[in-house]
Amino acid sequence: KSVKLAAFTTFFCLLAGYPFAWLTVRLNKNSRAVILILLMIPFWTNSLVRTYAIRMVLGTQGLMNTLLLKTGLIDSPIRLLYTDTAVILGLFYLMLPFMILPLYANLEKLDYRLVEAGRDLGASSLQIFRKIILPLSLPGIFAGCIMVFVPTMGLFYVASLLGGARQLLVGNLIQQQFLNARNWPLGSATSIVLILMMTLMLAGYGLVLRRLATRRGDP
Repeated sequence: KSVKLAAFTTFFCLLAGYPFAWLTVRLNKNSRAVILILLMIPFWTNSLVRTYAIRMVLGTQGLMNTLLLKTGLIDSPIRLLYTDTAVILGLFYLMLPFMILPLYANLEKLDYRLVEAGRDLGASSLQIFRKIILPLSLPGIFAGCIMVFVPTMGLFYVASLLGGARQLLVGNLIQQQFLNARNWPLGSATSIVLILMMTLMLAGYGLVLRRLATRRGDP
């Protein structure tokens, strides 16, 4: 279940983060600086405080239900908290900057002369994206996915506050084994599993970088 929730979170972060990073790169320097500052402002607030803020938004009498009731889309408040959807929304909100920043750093270094050459040769926008932009942005995609996927499974307080006792991640299991059950061997073993997952993903990331460098003919 942890893998499923982390995978959904990573997918939605990539789906929203890639266009955001691309549009930000295409802005002028002053506008880019403003966007990046706005992106970093949430980091000035503790993530636990932001999670409580999401609870207030998704609650029965929260902002979301209030807006839906006033617009007439629903007749009575709907249950948003303590569901997988609430957990994914919370994780998405917290982890989205970790997807955008690697993508932005990668896309900023993109050689746009290649895009112009593709247009001169008659390639469509979709062909340019598939053949030029997407392959060159793969390092940023993999870096963003790694920075979102593995930490997501350790954010136990998000699952506890937004998902309730039934919505557990691996991080909740580790917390329970260390603090409640006092089963340190199992807690340590579970932590090592997360470390091994991160190691494998980093190894895959390094392999992708080497293959891309070989294709480009870099030393």
